[in-house]
Amino acid sequence: VQLQASGGGLVQAGGSLRLSCAASGSIFSIHAMAWYHQAPGKERELVAGIKSDGETTYADSVKDRFIISRDKLQNMLYLQMNSLTPEDTGVYYCAFRNGFELPKEGPEGYWGQGTLVTVSS
Repeated sequence: VQLQASGGGLVQAGGSLRLSCAASGSIFSIHAMAWYHQAPGKERELVAGIKSDGETTYADSVKDRFIISRDKLQNMLYLQMNSLTPEDTGVYYCAFRNGFELPKEGPEGYWGQGTLVTVSS
């Protein structure tokens, strides 16, 4: 599976961005996708995930600010990011896993190249 993330950029605090991720390759009908965030000098962490049945998961830090969505027919994943803060700065990775479970670090997940988000104060 190949993943291509886009939509990152520079934004002022309080602004919004929308990230997109295009998936291609060996995609099963049941699969899950997610966005991970890696802040400078820190480990990559789950921001939001969406399972095949539409169930969503959010990190506490982004609840009520970020919205994950998907277009299964187009194999697209989105992340609407609102009320951005400097703490949201970092590289955002799109992740994919065939099956019911959300993708995580390890051999069963696929990762995109990441898109950089910079939030200025």
